[in-house]
Amino acid sequence: MTGTADVDVDEDSEESAAALPPAEEAEEPAVSLVKGTAPAPREPRPAPAGDRPGERHRDEVTDQVEGVGGENLAVDEPLLAARAHRPSDLIRFLAGLLGIIALFVIAGIASNTTSGIESDIHSNVKDVAPWLSTIGSLLSSVAVLAVPLAFAVERLIKRDGLRVADGVLASVLAYGVSLGVDWWVAEGASQTVRDALTRLPAGGGGPLTDPVHGYLAPVIAYMTAVGMSSRPRWRVALWIVVVLSGTNELISGYTTPLSLLLTVLIGWSVAYGTLYAIGSPNIRPTGQHLMLGLRKVGFAPSGAHRAPDAPGGTRRYYVNQQDGTTLDVHIIDREQQASGFFYRFWRRLRLRSVAVRRSPQSLRQALEQEALIAYAAAAAGAHAPQLVATSELGPDAAILVYEKVEGRALDELTDEQITDEVMASFWESVAALHQRRIAHRRLTDESLLVVDEKHGLLVNLSGGDIAAGDLTLRIDVAQLLTTFALRIGPERSVATAHRVLGPERVAAALPLLQPVGMSRQTRSDLARLAKDRKAAAQALALEQVAAGERTREQAEEDIAVAGEDLLSRIRAEILEIAPEAPLEPVKLERLRPKTLITVVALAFAAYLAVTTIQPGQLRFSQMNWGWTAAALAAAALTYVAAAMSLTGFVPERLPFRRTIAAQLAGSFVKLVAPAAVGGIALNTRYLQKSGVRPGQAVASVGASQLAGLGGHLLLLFCFGLITGRQGNGDLGSQRAVIIGVLSAAVLSLVIAAVAPLRRFVVTRVRSLFFGVVPRMLDLMQTPTKLLTGFGGILMLTLAFTACLDASVRAFGGSMSFPAVAVIFLTANAAGSAVPTPGGIGAVEVALFGALTLAGMPPAVATSAVFLYRILTFWLPVLPGWIAYSVLQRKGAL
Repeated sequence: MTGTADVDVDEDSEESAAALPPAEEAEEPAVSLVKGTAPAPREPRPAPAGDRPGERHRDEVTDQVEGVGGENLAVDEPLLAARAHRPSDLIRFLAGLLGIIALFVIAGIASNTTSGIESDIHSNVKDVAPWLSTIGSLLSSVAVLAVPLAFAVERLIKRDGLRVADGVLASVLAYGVSLGVDWWVAEGASQTVRDALTRLPAGGGGPLTDPVHGYLAPVIAYMTAVGMSSRPRWRVALWIVVVLSGTNELISGYTTPLSLLLTVLIGWSVAYGTLYAIGSPNIRPTGQHLMLGLRKVGFAPSGAHRAPDAPGGTRRYYVNQQDGTTLDVHIIDREQQASGFFYRFWRRLRLRSVAVRRSPQSLRQALEQEALIAYAAAAAGAHAPQLVATSELGPDAAILVYEKVEGRALDELTDEQITDEVMASFWESVAALHQRRIAHRRLTDESLLVVDEKHGLLVNLSGGDIAAGDLTLRIDVAQLLTTFALRIGPERSVATAHRVLGPERVAAALPLLQPVGMSRQTRSDLARLAKDRKAAAQALALEQVAAGERTREQAEEDIAVAGEDLLSRIRAEILEIAPEAPLEPVKLERLRPKTLITVVALAFAAYLAVTTIQPGQLRFSQMNWGWTAAALAAAALTYVAAAMSLTGFVPERLPFRRTIAAQLAGSFVKLVAPAAVGGIALNTRYLQKSGVRPGQAVASVGASQLAGLGGHLLLLFCFGLITGRQGNGDLGSQRAVIIGVLSAAVLSLVIAAVAPLRRFVVTRVRSLFFGVVPRMLDLMQTPTKLLTGFGGILMLTLAFTACLDASVRAFGGSMSFPAVAVIFLTANAAGSAVPTPGGIGAVEVALFGALTLAGMPPAVATSAVFLYRILTFWLPVLPGWIAYSVLQRKGAL
């Protein structure tokens, strides 16, 4: 019996009982629950009435499993979903999609290489005997139909019709994609791509061959979607068919090597895309299989019920034994291992390796790692549940059996129930682990089990590390400090840690108190706490100001204090007990999101520059120096206008020359920060250094930004209206105006319709413009200030427009000033929306696209855009750095 089971697992692991199919789909007797053993056959349990495939039961159901000895074993658990959306399928689909894109790129840029390969193949196949080609053609034609048909019959015999249906759907979709690619290559692709993927048949007669083999791609998609990867004989048969058919097509001269590769990639990608979209049959073990598996390793279970999942998606069951004891059983399987892949990948890409634990590569490694951590924790003397057994549960799952300890997780307690004694107990366990160089890495609420008022246990040790480094252990301390501070405040959290660990070890964690080093849940809790504290402080401040209890300046200071994040308050508490603690944060990030966005944007801009902008189009030798000088003067005038727009919204007196220098310094800041963000931060800093209170400085910059936004939209509407009324047959300019206005309207509607985007924008705007209305009321008392501010906004727009218009005319272009203004306003909005330094890439693409859409020759548009960006972005960088350095030296920044 055991030998038979082993053969079935090797040949047909997903359908054999060793693969543990869901109970509602099991049509064959279970064979093996623990590798190499076989329980007695049982009758399949029909699905409860009213169930539908793919849905989870709303109510718990009780499964009756016939155990060894004849008694019934009750398992209370919700039914597992009939289908699962596996991240591994999505990863394979994306890999195939990238492969298809790479293949088209190779076909487009390596024409000599591809044509050389085709020539070599064509010259060598002449020596193949004609009779051999005829036999190969006959065999491939028969096999390409016989193998899928035989496979379908085999699946239907084993009552696996759902997989056959999945394969048929994937094959139909693959055929449709093949037709679409064929049409695109014939009608829309470049000649080099067409030459790489098609060829004239031997003899030169007839139409070009198809880029994708319309019969082979569906076959590959079908065989992949039905789950052939775990069936070695069928997998070999499929690839023999593919190789035989492809070789025959090459010999006959009806295809190219890249065409064959494209066919395989399309079939493979469509299959996995289909499987991820509709879900694959769920083969995760159920509670029934768990009970029988426990029997096989010597336990005597009498019943079980599903417990809350452990962090990482590990399923848990509380199992009652016949002797009255209770077990806490964890099931780890391949589905749980694959979940969260993209998040883990991003964390590993973003953070240094010391800040992220390497995930186990296999199920066996995951089992061994968790068992090793559990035994090491017990040996270190830490308070943790005792691991009593481990076992494989079929080829796709494993179990870890712990002693059940009664208690409640920390997140189930009220703040008053979290005593200093129980916190000290957790710190003692952490100290014991760290003494043996063991890191927990998941010291969050759900990993802290409170037994009574004085004792607690560390659970969820599966994410830990053995022989951890100092930095990893310090991250543990920082995480636990933050976990306790979120519940009972930073004062008690730091005091308890200081009492157990001592000041040195607590102080060593101070540089690691960074959100990026915390768990995902902790980062979410920190953001929510900061938002709630600031909202409550703002509401209280408004009430006190309205009642006359506090002035607006005092209220703004209170809001600033309340907005201080929790980690800063923890740092302050640590500095009180250890003033010599290091303050410089440890660098945990190797790649910031802003850096990644910038690199992607620069790569995209470089790609556009290489593919669409030809060096011959840059006509700098034909540049009109008079218009160039006018463009330079207009660019210089923008700094005067920017200084006016800032000083006009600040009631306090500012030195005008120094304000102009601050705006020039902003040209240097744009290199390291998005245009809008860098300008706001620099102006706020400048006002604070000029003696303006922090709250009033933020309100003044917010008022300037709000007025600038209103002026931007008003001028866009006015110039668009003027351009539309001019008529004069300039259809391109009108089309550019319409597209710009409609794009802004669509973007606004999307933000208003999507709740997360709406909340994001509202939150940012509210925080930016808080206090703007009172600031504007102060400015109403000095109309000259408002006139200066709004005049500066108008002058700024007109100066930038004049610079772009002069750049166009410097190369012989001609366009109405209102049309140029609309193009500038649209491109400037695009540059501010894209979070790249100075709008690099977005501004150039928007300007070039709008100018060419308005009917300007590409050579003139390219040269004008380059000149405009040189004068307004690149040329001021060096003077901006000088101004920035001088202002810093004088204490003005």
